[in-house]
Amino acid sequence: MAETSTKTAQKLYEKGRELEGNGLYEEATENYEAALEENPTHVPSIFRLGYMHGQRGDLNKAVGFYSSLTEGKQVYVQALVNLGLLYEELQQPERAAECFKRVLRYDPNHARAALCLKDAEAATMQSYDDTHDKELSRRLEILRMPVTDFELSVRSRNCLSKMNIRTLGDLVQKTEPELLSYKNFGETSLEEIKELLGLKGLKLGQQFEEPLPAEFAEPLPEEELEEERVRPEDLPVTERSIDELGLSVRSQRCMERLGIETIGELIQHTSEDLLSSKNFGKASLTEVREKLAHYGLALKESR
Repeated sequence: MAETSTKTAQKLYEKGRELEGNGLYEEATENYEAALEENPTHVPSIFRLGYMHGQRGDLNKAVGFYSSLTEGKQVYVQALVNLGLLYEELQQPERAAECFKRVLRYDPNHARAALCLKDAEAATMQSYDDTHDKELSRRLEILRMPVTDFELSVRSRNCLSKMNIRTLGDLVQKTEPELLSYKNFGETSLEEIKELLGLKGLKLGQQFEEPLPAEFAEPLPEEELEEERVRPEDLPVTERSIDELGLSVRSQRCMERLGIETIGELIQHTSEDLLSSKNFGKASLTEVREKLAHYGLALKESR
């Protein structure tokens, strides 16, 4: 009986391939599905259904079929490669990389898997960087929040004002002893402040446990600032930091990858140089051109 089902499934599969070759994709799909009804483990039919759904854009269904071919110990190389490519389309680079790694463990010389793995790992790093940037932006937003936005007692509010504490970023740089040493600031006010910070995932003295963003670093005394500071406006435009352009995160990362630190170094590059950098597209190029035009500058012309 099992042998009969297998033969029937194979015939349905072969008919499906014939129909698919003639461009009759709906009919081919029906044959592959019928083959699985006869033999649910018929590998060729499972693979073709994964392929067909992938071509139609039904990526999740395609993932389901390909995944069923990669769950056992037996390695179905092409299913793993296709599955990895689908995960890339679904913006899941970590899963894609794992598929390509499995292929390479089985066949270290599989050129396509090796190439795809590099792309997946690069995308994973970019995803991490983007997540880190979002987290930093979120944290800066919290640290910039004025203490006056919160319901505090009049005593606590007045004490913080006299200590020139304007934002949560100012507040977390203070320790409990520092606050308690201030006149009229007692244990009740301290508990109130600690509760407020706790609601935002912050605490007093945080700068001593983990670095705060540079914006909230302890400033130098004014007399030292005058000696140490080199004002950007005193430098020729081409010697100024690339940061002065105020580029978006995506464009800034391109500058970092190309080792561009000053505006002068930027204008030594062509449009093609920038576009060759990963994740730098036409929108970023337009941004860079507009920023340079503000200073009467432009990128180097292509050869």
